[in-house]
Amino acid sequence: MQRPHDGTTRTGLVGTGTAFGTFGELLQGTLPGGDGDFLVTLPVARWSMATFRQDPDAQGIAVRPAHKRKALRLARLIAAEEHRPVRGTLTVSSVIPEGKGLASSSADLVATARAVAKALGTPMPPRRIERLLGRIEPTDGVLYPGIVAFHHRAVRLRAVLGSLPPMTVVGIDEGGSVDTVAFNRVPRSFSTAEGHAYAHLLDRLSHAVSRHDLAEVGRVATRSALMNQSRRHKPSLEPLMEICREVGGLGVVVGHSGTMLGVLLDSRDPSCTRRATEAASACATLHGGVAVYRTLSFPDLRLPTARPLLPA
Repeated sequence: MQRPHDGTTRTGLVGTGTAFGTFGELLQGTLPGGDGDFLVTLPVARWSMATFRQDPDAQGIAVRPAHKRKALRLARLIAAEEHRPVRGTLTVSSVIPEGKGLASSSADLVATARAVAKALGTPMPPRRIERLLGRIEPTDGVLYPGIVAFHHRAVRLRAVLGSLPPMTVVGIDEGGSVDTVAFNRVPRSFSTAEGHAYAHLLDRLSHAVSRHDLAEVGRVATRSALMNQSRRHKPSLEPLMEICREVGGLGVVVGHSGTMLGVLLDSRDPSCTRRATEAASACATLHGGVAVYRTLSFPDLRLPTARPLLPA
């Protein structure tokens, strides 16, 4: 690899990176024994994409659109670690709605890390991404494929739970937006009993994922949504649960720190299209802008475990 006199790289000038979003979380809470806050991801087929184009004649690093300031900060952090001049333009584009609890910011940052690393020809393993993102904000676990348990405040993987068969999510948005950083600055108080309850739910969910038991996944997600009501109340939750029962859904899933709620359906069910149509029609009476999401499956996923799921 040749470098000009100013230290920039002539080969590999452009790098691209992508990252998927999530539909809220299957489970979010805290664990006993000082293990802290955690969430369990639900990857969906919505993506952020970043492109970093090096330009030796630029004054530094710029970002487009200009409001993607956290992505710009991350690009500059990576450049600082490289100990060489890095100049160019970072472009971030996404189809993930912002401020809704769909991991839009996390996806932007993970895509950015991957794009800048490719352009610079530097390794960007997940642990490095975790370390870098931990300097910016609490982060979802979208840097890992599959369903993962992730300590979002500490920005640290807990465990890869596995992959699930495809599901359809009929989603509604209660409106407004949530600043994740500001939300996570507010201390959340959990009782000891709640911590043990969340540990039990995580155990149930980990076994459900390993068995591809979508009905149990739906039950755990619904329970987590209900337990979250005392922290971020969603007026539409009870009506949505009734719609879920009426259409024979698996359960409901929410953005615990966001504005989104959804009905989970088994995409393999021959009646899924009918159920989704019925759910969307009923959801439209609660809020406008009903949207349908498809979850992602990872059939070739290996299952390394970061640490025991539950405290000893």
